[in-house]
Amino acid sequence: MISLAQYIKKSATYKIFSNIFEECIKFLNTIGQIAQIGFHLIKCILRDGISFKELAYQCERFGISSLPITLSIVGMTSIIVSSQVANEMVKQGGADFIGLLMTILIVREVGAVMSGFAITSMIGSSLASELATMRVTEQVDAIDVLSVDSVGYLFIPRVLSGIIMMPLIVIVASAIGIVLGGITSNLFSGLTYRAYFTSVWLGLYMKDLFVSIIKSAVFGGAIALISCTCGYYASGGAKGVGIATTKAVVWSFIAIVVWDMVFAMLFFF
Repeated sequence: MISLAQYIKKSATYKIFSNIFEECIKFLNTIGQIAQIGFHLIKCILRDGISFKELAYQCERFGISSLPITLSIVGMTSIIVSSQVANEMVKQGGADFIGLLMTILIVREVGAVMSGFAITSMIGSSLASELATMRVTEQVDAIDVLSVDSVGYLFIPRVLSGIIMMPLIVIVASAIGIVLGGITSNLFSGLTYRAYFTSVWLGLYMKDLFVSIIKSAVFGGAIALISCTCGYYASGGAKGVGIATTKAVVWSFIAIVVWDMVFAMLFFF
């Protein structure tokens, strides 16, 4: 005869809440690991300094390699939005504000957020799988055996490259997005380039540029730190590499959205 406790454990409701509880534990564990690595990383920078040769390599990897996909995503988003907005704005007599609207949208949100998603998909997943492979093949253990701090050796150039290169990527992507928005507005609504770019300057404020640069630096550091941490703590062979990579992408997406909300509340509410 099945006891009440066994019956409850076999129920769908119990399994759902059990899975939710397990995911919450994993979430808190991941946050703890990221925080622990972050503090240790600061300690390593102050103690051991920075390898500029490795930093330059990681900057090239983080910035140059990801630039085509980032420009494509931000540019296509700008084209999609401007193609839908331009006609309606012209019909409502708001043609003089199309450039202003597109500039605020791209500089404040689209440039940084869409670039962050692109970087996460390409570079973040690469960082996670790289360190996860090193972990499961015991290369990280070999580094520790050689009395080299594996966190400092592996994390410092990757995280700093994210902080340094992400603002540059966002600046270029935002500029391309604004230009493509003007071209699309001209093609779909007949708005002149002069009218568009005149209103662009009306919506371009130093505060928005400053916030976008700081926010993108935070995004870049968060993506690199989360991705490397997920890969660093991977286990379980090839399956563990896949799990670590998936976790890195998911948590990076969540971090981008959360940090974006924080910056919006701090500077624009």
